[in-house]
Parts: sequence; C-alpha cells; structure tokens
Amino acid sequence: MNGSSGTVELRETHRLTGHADRAWALAWNPNPGSGVSPVLASCGGDKTVRIWKRAPDGAWQCTDVLEDTHNRTVRSCAWSPDGKLLATASFDATTAIWEYSGGEFECVATLEGHENEVKCASWSPSGSLLATCSRDKAVWIWEMQPGNEYECVAVLQGHIQDVKMVQWHPILDVLVSVSYDNTIRVWADDGDDEWHCVQTLTESDNCGHSSTVWSISFNQKGDRMVTCSDDRTLKIWDTSIDLSQPNTGEGHESWRHVSTLTGYHGRTIFSAHWSSEDVIASGAGDDAICLFVKEKSSMVDGPSYRLILKKEKAHDMDINSVRWCPQVPRLLASASDDGTVKLWELQGNVLD
Repeated sequence: MNGSSGTVELRETHRLTGHADRAWALAWNPNPGSGVSPVLASCGGDKTVRIWKRAPDGAWQCTDVLEDTHNRTVRSCAWSPDGKLLATASFDATTAIWEYSGGEFECVATLEGHENEVKCASWSPSGSLLATCSRDKAVWIWEMQPGNEYECVAVLQGHIQDVKMVQWHPILDVLVSVSYDNTIRVWADDGDDEWHCVQTLTESDNCGHSSTVWSISFNQKGDRMVTCSDDRTLKIWDTSIDLSQPNTGEGHESWRHVSTLTGYHGRTIFSAHWSSEDVIASGAGDDAICLFVKEKSSMVDGPSYRLILKKEKAHDMDINSVRWCPQVPRLLASASDDGTVKLWELQGNVLD
C-alpha cells in the first residue's frame, strides 16, 4: 500500500523549509485573485506565519514572514472567504487579524478574551463572523465591525475540556466544535442573536468518538462531514439536515453517523480534509497520509468509503495538518512536527 494502489500515486513535488520549530497548521487562500497562482499560509511553534507562493518557474517561495505579533506558538491560521484577511490563533491567548494591502501584511486587529491558548479560528461563509476556540473550554464568536473592529457577540460554553478546533458549515451559519472531551458540538443562532448548542455527537448516543476529537472537514456541498480522533478512526457524518432552523436539533431531525474508517492509521489522526473532488486525506501521528474515496456501489445501510492510498513515512515526525488546494484539486499540502511543509500531487484515476 505504500505510495500507490493500482494506478494512484501521491508524489512529493516540493519540500518547503523555513519554520524553526514544528509546523502546526496550513491554510490555502480561497480567493488569491484572478490569474494568481495558489497562496499557502503555514504557522508553527516558532511563533511565525509563513506565506508561500509559486514562482513563474514553478518553484515555491516564502514571500512573507508574519512575526513579532505573537509571543508563543501560532497554532492555526485561516483566510477569510474573500482572501483578504488572515486570522492567526496563538498559544499567547490572542487571535491576530492580518490584512494584505500594498504588497505586504499588516496586523490590523488583535482579539483578546480567551483565558489561555487559542487553538483555532474559522470564518463564517459570509466572512462577517469569526469563531475562535481555546483550552479554556470556550468558543467565542466575533462579529466584524467597520474599521477593523471585532465585537464578541457570543461565548459558547458546553465543552468540559480543551476545544481543539472550530469549523463553520460551508453554506449555513452553523458552527461545529470538537474537543478533548471526545464530543462534537453543533451550534446555531436561534434567530434572536442567541447562540445555542443544537446537537452533541457522542460515543454513547451517536456512534461518536471514544477519545479526543482533533479535526473536522465538510465536503463542498456541506451534506457530509468527516471527523478524526485520538481513537485512530475517521468518522463520516450525514450533515444534510439544516440545523440552523429552529425545528431541528435535539429531539428532532439531526445529523447522523454514516461510516467509521478504522485500522488505517496506527496512531492519533490529527487532521482530515475533504477535497473538491471528494477525496478525503488524513494525516496522523504515525507519519502517514491516507486517502479515501466513497465506494461507487454503496450498501443499503449507507455509503462506505475505501482506502485508495497510504503514504508511509510522508514526514519524519507527526503530521499535524493536511489541506487540499481549492484551485488545484489534486494538490495536497501537509505540515509536520519535523518543521517542514510538503506539497504533493495526486496522480491517477482515483475513482477506478
């Protein structure tokens, strides 16, 4: 299984070096501008964010280093939907907002309020809301105001441990958070600007995870979600029900477990990401990357997913993040404790 299954291959095309500590997270700019090649942000334990762009000759270069703003690890980064702003979440308990203008990045806002390490930031589909989560067990929702001001409009309490990641649904104003408490929580606005937990996905009630949940990714349509965990599984969820409507949620129609992918990674799965071509990538503590697709002939009891490739020793150490490029659907980026960011090209017919 190492490298290819049949005609499918994941080929390393570039190795991006520069981070002086572990590389924690990655974000592709969703809207780099017409005619502009893809733009990747990476962040790490060296307290910096690096911006990578492809040069005309095809080589990737670090064009900007965002530093001297955070004084501890930068744990994650997220571009706004219009591609103009970059949010960076740090262990220094702040989230910084960077704007690209005049050919350089400027820190235009610093969001303070979490008691300790901020683990993740995520923009809503409209770009008007930013969610952040922290080891303080809380999720904050910030609303963008004129003049680069951000107002906290909600503090969501519900998790009983460190919140590892937040992710907005790609279409609806529904927010998902995952935690060290093994649960997945779904949050929605009740229409009166009051945010509530409308569903909690647990091991006992929903075939959920039995250990820390690390990451979430939706498919492009938003009717499926993948989560991954310290329990070494990936789980696929049917998220087609609109939980932003008041008649859904607990006791009503809700999101449900579809499939569990187990036995593919030997250690904690830290990251999973769904491509626009419906290939799921996962990266784990076993230094491997796995790729999955949905079976063409799905069983009556719901769709099943199959492994199409496992890339052993994709990095020298834990893989913390895998992200497909939105503009080039078969370009995958990975970030690792080994300090490197790697770019991979998926080759072959993945749907055979």
